[in-house]
Amino acid sequence: MPDRLQIEKLPLLVLRILFLVVAAGLGVRLIQPATLGNTPAWVPWVVFFGVLLVALLTIVFDVIFSRKHLDLITAVYFGLLIGLFLTYVLRLALSPLLPENIATSPRAVQVMAILGMVLCYVCISVLLQTRDDFRFIIPYVEFSKEIKGLKPYVLDTSVVIDGRIADVVETEIFDSQLIMPRFIVNELQAIADSSDRLRRTRGRRGLDILNRLRNNPKVDLQVMDREPAELAGQSVDLKLVLLAKNLNAKVVTNDYNLNKVARLHGVGVVNLNDLANALKPVFLPGETIDVRVVKAGEEPGQGVGYLDDGTMIVIEGGREYINRDVHITVTSVLQTSAGRMVFGKCESPV
Repeated sequence: MPDRLQIEKLPLLVLRILFLVVAAGLGVRLIQPATLGNTPAWVPWVVFFGVLLVALLTIVFDVIFSRKHLDLITAVYFGLLIGLFLTYVLRLALSPLLPENIATSPRAVQVMAILGMVLCYVCISVLLQTRDDFRFIIPYVEFSKEIKGLKPYVLDTSVVIDGRIADVVETEIFDSQLIMPRFIVNELQAIADSSDRLRRTRGRRGLDILNRLRNNPKVDLQVMDREPAELAGQSVDLKLVLLAKNLNAKVVTNDYNLNKVARLHGVGVVNLNDLANALKPVFLPGETIDVRVVKAGEEPGQGVGYLDDGTMIVIEGGREYINRDVHITVTSVLQTSAGRMVFGKCESPV
């Protein structure tokens, strides 16, 4: 049976074949005697194969640039439409003001063509430079996205420096676009250039994580260069929150204070620390687990061990089994701001 990827590419293959057939038909149409008139015998062949060459180059260009961004494409489409519409309106407005022989002269047509070209360029340029502020996308696509609840994620400095975001993204749990504002990149660069050795190391790790995300073809990461005017003069945290609110996005962070500020402004937050705690295994009193005692506890006879996810296990009667694996019975579980602690009673060594 054909795999799923081949089935998904089948409509594109049919489209490209039909496009070549239409191009061939257009080439035949263009080489008719009524179209070319009295021309040398080699001209029809040049026209026919020229049309086919243009069609093939179009397909090759489409294949090479297979990953296209909807906001970029729609900005170009809307720019062309607006430019052509303004050219048409301008021509209608100027026609009554000019003599008829001048308005219909070849020179006037050439001037309007140049003017149309300039207007199309200006409109496309404006939309490309402001596509981060305005969403020029097909209405039914946006409606479908709202139904599914997909929102972009704005990354904070703390979550990039932490590094776990790269592993989480590679699991494809974040199925929407990741946005890295330019002012966050600048903050990372400043940390990486710090005179303090620890801060410098953390900043460089953050930049390495960003490069890892950008080089992953499955990750849609956009570095947003434009900064809306209302963000000027604000702190970095407040800029991040207002930008996420403006984009209807969620903030991904490890910062407790930023978490509170974002929720105060009605912005959704994904806290990786909360996510990590939620994914830790749940133990009920009476369950038995095996753990290695790594050090003595604070109370007499206590031992301390750790699970693979970092959960601390306080073992009653485990001090004498340091550096050994033991069976323990869970007695209670305590959830603290630093994480989850499990208390158990040592039953026997493994």
